[in-house]
Amino acid sequence: MVQTTNRFFDEVARLMNDAAGAAQGVRREFETLFRSQAERVLRELDVVRREDFEAVKDMARIAREENEALKARVAALEQALAKTADPGFGPGTA
Repeated sequence: MVQTTNRFFDEVARLMNDAAGAAQGVRREFETLFRSQAERVLRELDVVRREDFEAVKDMARIAREENEALKARVAALEQALAKTADPGFGPGTA
């Protein structure tokens, strides 16, 4: 009787292991399917990846800083030009 009980428990344990392995396989299949569907939806929505967004954000910041520096430089050049311009040859003189 003891050997029959042990065999029964061995079979139950093997069945549980098989069921756990099958459940893991189903979980992996579901994750793969979900991931591929999510990627397809994001591609169709034309969503930007985070890395691309950050790169463009940095480029915009650099361009803004360069633009501000150029504005200051043009203002300084205009001011210097205004100081050196001869008032006799300015607009409105004929």
